[in-house]
Amino acid sequence: MDEQLIKRIERLKNDRGAVILAHNYQCGEVQDLADFSGDSLGLSIKAAETDADVIVFCGVQFMAETAAILSPEKTVLLPEKSAGCPMADMINAEQLRQLKQDHPDAIVVCYVNSTAEVKAESDYCCTSANAVEIVNSLPADKRIIFVPDRNLGQFVAERTGRDLVLWPGYCTTHVVITTDDIASARAQHPDAIVMAHPECTAPVRELADELLSTGQMLKFAARSTAKEFIVATEIGIIHALKKQNPQAEFFGATQRAICPNMKKITLDKVIGSLEDMQHKVTVPDDIRIKAKKALDRMVEILPAQ
Repeated sequence: MDEQLIKRIERLKNDRGAVILAHNYQCGEVQDLADFSGDSLGLSIKAAETDADVIVFCGVQFMAETAAILSPEKTVLLPEKSAGCPMADMINAEQLRQLKQDHPDAIVVCYVNSTAEVKAESDYCCTSANAVEIVNSLPADKRIIFVPDRNLGQFVAERTGRDLVLWPGYCTTHVVITTDDIASARAQHPDAIVMAHPECTAPVRELADELLSTGQMLKFAARSTAKEFIVATEIGIIHALKKQNPQAEFFGATQRAICPNMKKITLDKVIGSLEDMQHKVTVPDDIRIKAKKALDRMVEILPAQ
């Protein structure tokens, strides 16, 4: 990375009192530049714990919203305003309210990959790492609505034995990974462990050796004695996996597993965001307070997550 560019960004960060966060799916140079990298909720919690006045969130819209929910006193910037999440946009607050009317006694659990408005209509939030534990913690006699990701919801239902009401949302990046991709990767790397994200489709999940969130993949690879891994998730995670585990090899299940929204953020856009204080992400107080309750309930159940 260009040394002058790094100095420029460091100067801007100091001038603004800023911290830079990068999701695991960002391009490698953005991850390397960040003060913290990781999964979306972990980054938002980390940002809330810092004394930074400004949070530059290199991720997508719902991630910046989550940071704004947890840190309303801070300025949250999203370097590319069009960086959205198709899955988060597959359900809105009105649709969730209708679903709640159809199942009036149900508890609503929403994946953190959702809009602030949907979080505000939910009882609990969850991550891909803790969704099973969150659902297991809820009363056995209660029906559970799980939104928006049907694939993660199916995974949770399989692991918990609960009958969940699922919304037909999905991650457009994970569904491109096919069983043929896994079979081809296994043929090329027969000794490799297949790590797949729970957002993958059921047939792909069935072929995986381990079903893990991005954070869990990093932890698993660090503990494992294996030397080869096939990674069935967005390929940006491979940068962090290789960086943290130089002794091992990591192969993407398919090079098609790219989130175009994650890749919209570049170093130039990070600089532009800091220079012009753009693009600010805010959440209205009425929505923020309700959404935070769903996040807080999750943390109360699993404070270590």
